[in-house]
Amino acid sequence: MEFNKKTLRNIFLGLAGCIVLYWILHETERVTSLLNVVYGIIKPFVAGAALAFVLNVPMRAFERLLKKIKNNTLRRVLSLLLTFVSILLVLYGIIYLLIPQISETVESIIATLPGFFNRVQQSVVIYLNEHPEIMEWLSEYTNFATFDWSGLIQKAISIITDGLGGVVDTAISTIVNLGTGIFNGVLAIVFAIYCLGKKEVLARQGRRLLYSFLPEKVCDETIRILRMTNTTFSNFISGQCLEAVILGLMFALFMTIFGMPYMPLVSVIITVTALVPIVGAFVGCILGGFFILVVDPALAFWFVVMFLILQQIEGNLIYPRVVGTSIGLPGMWVLVAVAVGGDLMGPVGMLLMIPLASVLYALMREFTQKRIAQREIPAEKLQDQPPENLSGDKEKGGKKNSFWSKFKRKKKKG
Repeated sequence: MEFNKKTLRNIFLGLAGCIVLYWILHETERVTSLLNVVYGIIKPFVAGAALAFVLNVPMRAFERLLKKIKNNTLRRVLSLLLTFVSILLVLYGIIYLLIPQISETVESIIATLPGFFNRVQQSVVIYLNEHPEIMEWLSEYTNFATFDWSGLIQKAISIITDGLGGVVDTAISTIVNLGTGIFNGVLAIVFAIYCLGKKEVLARQGRRLLYSFLPEKVCDETIRILRMTNTTFSNFISGQCLEAVILGLMFALFMTIFGMPYMPLVSVIITVTALVPIVGAFVGCILGGFFILVVDPALAFWFVVMFLILQQIEGNLIYPRVVGTSIGLPGMWVLVAVAVGGDLMGPVGMLLMIPLASVLYALMREFTQKRIAQREIPAEKLQDQPPENLSGDKEKGGKKNSFWSKFKRKKKKG
């Protein structure tokens, strides 16, 4: 082996990598604490970059609306300003709708829970009186004649009211904890504004950095994948937000038509939860159905029926036209992506894992097609139901059939 500079460098890098890997495996706790410290330092910048990525979608829309402005700097500043104003107006509208509705809902639930449980108790007692065989079967396990139903109801009410009080305490503590992160939040917003204002400069610097250290083919492929990722994420975010707003407006319209309570609260909850595909809208249905159930169980039933109908309309008519095939991910893999993302990062993971899985799916499809072309696999073998006999199998099958036919003829002669 000729020990030139390149070979020595590769040997040195390999040894250094082995040493680092050995240290990581034997100093797991120290490595974890070090990573936590590093993440704590870069966390506001990561959040700012993610915020810039999301806000870039509406900012580009405003830039297209302001395309008549020839000054690029002025157009960028106005688009950025309109983006933040729009976000603030949306947040203000949600808070303006939610805060009064939440307080009214909590007060209504606390006031109606005793009557609700009394109605449930009366219905159960009437049903058991009409079906004494059930009463006899249940009496084998407990004495219903002396069972303290009132105590059970009061205990359930106290548990629920205490839980509501705990929710309020948790909300207050959360607000206090958020106050301690004001500095990180401001830093993230400032970093996001800088990224949005100088995104072309940052992209050019990133390309120069890539081409200065990596081979040209690797850089070209990396940039292509990054562009694909950007397009997929942008299409998913814009389409999913528009689809969630349409679904929320549909619920608001039909709840108003049928006179269902808590229309603003439930429609906003449906809109927010529908941002998470597949499972989000069902979570909103459960929450909205619970609020209506306390007021009127019959309306809660019709609310669920209305949800199922609107969900079918949204899934079969609206979603394909609004989001379209921009994601390019089959439904089965969407479900897997939602499950994995939710387990790793919660609702945010559900939202981010779908476009990421779409990019991985597209890359795997390209790699598979390239490998099949290189190996010159016949197209017949790639069909959904390939022929049973291909290439040499046909000849083998013919010999096999010939052998069995000769065997049968000999057996008949014998």
